[in-house]
Amino acid sequence: MRIGIVCYPTFGGSGVLATELGKALAEKGHQVHFITYQQPVRLIEFSANIFYHEVRVATYPLFEYPPYETALSSTMVDVINNHQLDLLHVHYAIPHASAAYMAKKIVATHGKNIPVITTLHGTDITLVGRDKTLAPVVAFSINESDAITAVSKNLRDETYEIFDIKKEIEVIYNFVDVKRFQKKPIDAFRKVIAPNGERILVHASNFRAVKRVLDVVNIFAEVTKEIPSKLLFVGDGPERPATENLCRKLNLCDEIRFVGKQEQIEEILAVADLFILPSEYESFGLAALEAMAAGVPLISSDAGGLPEINVNGKTGFMSSVGDVESMSRNAIAILSDEDILNRFKRNAAEQAMKFDIHQIVPKYERLYDRFLVANLEEKKPLRRKNPI
Repeated sequence: MRIGIVCYPTFGGSGVLATELGKALAEKGHQVHFITYQQPVRLIEFSANIFYHEVRVATYPLFEYPPYETALSSTMVDVINNHQLDLLHVHYAIPHASAAYMAKKIVATHGKNIPVITTLHGTDITLVGRDKTLAPVVAFSINESDAITAVSKNLRDETYEIFDIKKEIEVIYNFVDVKRFQKKPIDAFRKVIAPNGERILVHASNFRAVKRVLDVVNIFAEVTKEIPSKLLFVGDGPERPATENLCRKLNLCDEIRFVGKQEQIEEILAVADLFILPSEYESFGLAALEAMAAGVPLISSDAGGLPEINVNGKTGFMSSVGDVESMSRNAIAILSDEDILNRFKRNAAEQAMKFDIHQIVPKYERLYDRFLVANLEEKKPLRRKNPI
């Protein structure tokens, strides 16, 4: 198959999933064409089956804002025509699904039908989609997609609740390459972070308010009163200055490190004992799944799709959003006993196997096949009956 993948190229969950999906498809022999405004951050190795097409936006004095969506549609049309794509798989509704709709209509004028599959990831529905100025376009572009998938049951249900969606939304969960996260901890690395054998806690996110990063600091403050510990913050974003200020206020700067954005987070997770994700909302929680794949138990809120991956009392614990006391108590319970910690680690790794890339990618392939077969059926010439 020749597949066009349209996504954001950043560290966000939608971009990470789209890139990893494309890489997995390429390994299976499919030709994958990434269409976005810069090379995806996870697209770092060469593959003969992977192509990258940059969306270039023309700037003119007449335009107050660069017309990215128009440029994106034009680039899609160019790639479809010149590389004979079989389908487009767009990640995130706005602007990718709406731009794909325009591209689909343009190539249709030349007699080509290009199926468009839209995968919903979260904030394109729960945040962007609630904006009244964008909601009609979001709903229209979703309904005009040939197939719609969502990364969790929670997100599927929220999409139906927010929009008048006429088509079936199929749940295909986010995935992780478990093998990639099965790293042996590097003792020297662990000793640099925790020289006296302290427990290591990790939080990774884009530091937006919805991640409740300040709660992570407050949870850690309670944990470290009972158990000598270190905390690693992975990522960056708007809440980082406030988080750093809280660390100073609580005199925890010596126990907490901000390591910034990391492409190879598996090396960090290999030495972690606990992952903290107290988010106000997660459509799925890809960062949590990556931690579990590395055998790291999870302390999380029970928001959004998190209950679909974190098994309470088995792979970690869940608490209500903002319940720092409960999360702290649960973290201490796991970290205070070596046998309990090891049991949670094994359970987390076992649960992550259900979301392994080799379990999930074939579901996308079957979805693609459904539309390619339909296209072939449409193109078959009608058989004429032999004259009597």
